[in-house]
Amino acid sequence: MSDESTVLYDAPGPKARARNRITTVVFLAILIAVVVYVVLILKDNGQLTGEKWSPFVTESGTWTTWILPGLWGTLKAAALSIVFALILGAILGVGRLSDHRWVRGVSGALVEIFRAIPVLILIYFAYYFFADYALVPSSQLAFAAVVFGLTFYNGSVIAEILRAGIASLPNGQSEAAKSIGMRKSQMMRLILLPQAVTAMLPALVSQMVIALKDSALGYAIGYIEVVRSGIKTASYFGNYLPALMVTAVIMIIVNFALTSLAHRLERRLREGKRKSAATEAVDLMDTE
Repeated sequence: MSDESTVLYDAPGPKARARNRITTVVFLAILIAVVVYVVLILKDNGQLTGEKWSPFVTESGTWTTWILPGLWGTLKAAALSIVFALILGAILGVGRLSDHRWVRGVSGALVEIFRAIPVLILIYFAYYFFADYALVPSSQLAFAAVVFGLTFYNGSVIAEILRAGIASLPNGQSEAAKSIGMRKSQMMRLILLPQAVTAMLPALVSQMVIALKDSALGYAIGYIEVVRSGIKTASYFGNYLPALMVTAVIMIIVNFALTSLAHRLERRLREGKRKSAATEAVDLMDTE
């Protein structure tokens, strides 16, 4: 077996490597051909002309009237729903691990119900429920419905993520906390939850990105967010493809920024843990 082999597969030999290179070249050639074909079709239909893109380059009103207000609507709904979803997810996740059967039952039922209902249905339900009972001002009705739907769906998913993260921790963590007389609430708040959040941070970030993208579902009830704003821009200028491409780029940038921020936070948390462990080891050696 080659030195490059792993426990999962054998390293490819000369023939296999040559075959892989040929496959890669053929795939890239097909991909380039498809891209060129699409570009030519778009060019023939006049979708790549400067006139189609000029509203985003020469007219500042395109951004101040449609795009930026829509982006603010997306960020506002996503940020508020993410905060509420994290709070709700922590409550339900800890509730599913409660020593009281009725707390586990209620928490589990809420998680399963809201996780099973599509976000769009939750948004519609909240919109008409808030409207019928006048629970929020009419000017904030769509915003409240979007936040409600995103909060309860993503909160239920986050609850399962945290529950799985806590359950994956070694039993010694809980036993050590109990041995020094900690109550269950103290153990969850001070020991288990911080470790579970650190361990499951990539999954939590993925759910936050989903919440950010799902804010576009507010389009169905008239909420002004970046996708709706992009489509309104396209309707006014007649440039649907450039408008959708600009909207897609904006969403990619925002999602990338959120993911980068979360990764930086995760790295700092892990570095802090390593420094804390090193400090404790040094203190232990000094005492000996």
